[in-house]
Amino acid sequence: MPLGRQGHRHHRTHGRKHRVRERAKESIQEDNESHDTPSQRVQFILGMEEDEEHVPHDLFTEMDEICMKEGEDAEWKETARWLKFEEDVEDGGERWSKPYVATLSLHSLFELRSCIINGIVLLDMCANSIEEIADMVLDQHEPSSEMDEATRKKVREALLKKHHHQNEKKKNNLLPIVRSFAEVSQKKSDPHSMDKTGMNTLTLQPPSNTLEVRNGPSHDTTPTDLSKAELHFMKKIPIGAEASNVLVGELDCLTRPIVAFVRLTPAVLLSGMTEVPIPTRFLFFLLGPAGKAQQYHEIGRSMATLMTDEIFHDVAYKAKDRTDILAGIDEFLDQVTVLPPGEWDPSIRIEPPKNLPSQEKRKMPGTPGVPNGNACHVEPEDHSGPELERTGRLFGGLILDVKRKAPWYWSDYKDAINLQCLASFLFLYCACMSPVITFGGLLGEATEGQISAMESLFGASMTGVVYSLFAGQPLTILGSTGPVLVFEKILFKFCKDYGLSYLSLRTCIGLWTTFMCILLVATDASSLVCYITRFTEEAFASLICIIFIFESLEKLLSLGYTYPIHMNNDLDQLSLY
Repeated sequence: MPLGRQGHRHHRTHGRKHRVRERAKESIQEDNESHDTPSQRVQFILGMEEDEEHVPHDLFTEMDEICMKEGEDAEWKETARWLKFEEDVEDGGERWSKPYVATLSLHSLFELRSCIINGIVLLDMCANSIEEIADMVLDQHEPSSEMDEATRKKVREALLKKHHHQNEKKKNNLLPIVRSFAEVSQKKSDPHSMDKTGMNTLTLQPPSNTLEVRNGPSHDTTPTDLSKAELHFMKKIPIGAEASNVLVGELDCLTRPIVAFVRLTPAVLLSGMTEVPIPTRFLFFLLGPAGKAQQYHEIGRSMATLMTDEIFHDVAYKAKDRTDILAGIDEFLDQVTVLPPGEWDPSIRIEPPKNLPSQEKRKMPGTPGVPNGNACHVEPEDHSGPELERTGRLFGGLILDVKRKAPWYWSDYKDAINLQCLASFLFLYCACMSPVITFGGLLGEATEGQISAMESLFGASMTGVVYSLFAGQPLTILGSTGPVLVFEKILFKFCKDYGLSYLSLRTCIGLWTTFMCILLVATDASSLVCYITRFTEEAFASLICIIFIFESLEKLLSLGYTYPIHMNNDLDQLSLY
């Protein structure tokens, strides 16, 4: 491993801290013997009782990078962030990419594991500033020729460098406008709450008991603190979320990497550390010699992606020592799917899925972790929802539908009383009226006026109102369609050929259809919808298309017989025809 310990480290005189680390490695081996697989160890960790200090919260992860060289000024620059999926700063640093599923190299995951084994792991550390955290991390390193006082000073200076976030430029441009609107709104709402100093800095002191903070207990923000982009992004962050900061970079003064994983208890708001003002719970440091920036970048991405994994996220909160962290990484590796090189382009970004698969199977105690692949048989998931499940009771599905819809019934109509819904109203009006009038005219022609546009409009209006009130889908478009027109033409021709009353037979068909619908609802026959494939839909669509094509050709031929084309015309007498 490029980031592993060098061999000559083992020939130094063993100090106290070195013996502590050796005992830690021995405890890792002993613990591995007590638990057969990493998944069993993780299930044991997740099954432990929770205390107030180790309750998992939603995490926002940010990765910053730095490159420090002698005689050059540098700062931490934000390069990526994770709320659930990865977002990267696009080339030029002007905008964020669309969220996508992070794809990691297996080599970077193994290097991350090596970093956790050989690096510093500090759990439940109490610190109030980045200065204290930097001192705690550096105190864990033994003085040596590689980490002398000068190098230690440079590393500490690098850790305390300013953090430049991607939207700071936009924030500075919008700040006067945001400040002016904020001051006006503050004067109208509460003139005594305005900051008299006019400063737009972030308050670091704990707020009073009468003020509650959105995303953390130890910070307070005002409208002047955040730009429009930050406010929009803050809405995506769940209430009570905490931050995980990943800091990676190059230092030319180092000859070997410095790695540290820190968990703070309690979470602390570190001024300027995170893009959004939420308290920081986890920090991961990786500073190494120059020339391996891409390697450090991939390891940082691996760490950040691990923090977004539902299982490792909980393990990181409940871990008692380095062994638990390693068990979480090993369990993650058991679930990883490897794509062979040459058969997939790593530059292709995978869109986030609409529905995330459940991870409860990985949490259940007594259930061994199942790696990806065909090593063992896994029952396929049932993708049908509760609406398509058979209840086994008479009208059981209808009763459950009413229970599911009742809490939201009134809001469907109350929320529609909004000016923004006006465009939807106009669209639905046109979408419902157009086919009714069009097919009504065609029906009048096909049935010789017995059912025309007026009857179609009246029937669609009555059924539309009843359906919207009782079917739970007020935005469904109702009206005549192509299959109905074809059926009516065939039925009218049948009645005409056999001397039957068309309207009487049509009424009987409507009553029989009503009875069949009630019977289907009573027996939960809607559960069979899950077996209808696209082939069935396309078969019916093809049938309708064939019928319409046949009708159009038949109409064209009938026009030829009604108005025949005269082939032997006298051009001199053309005006007399």
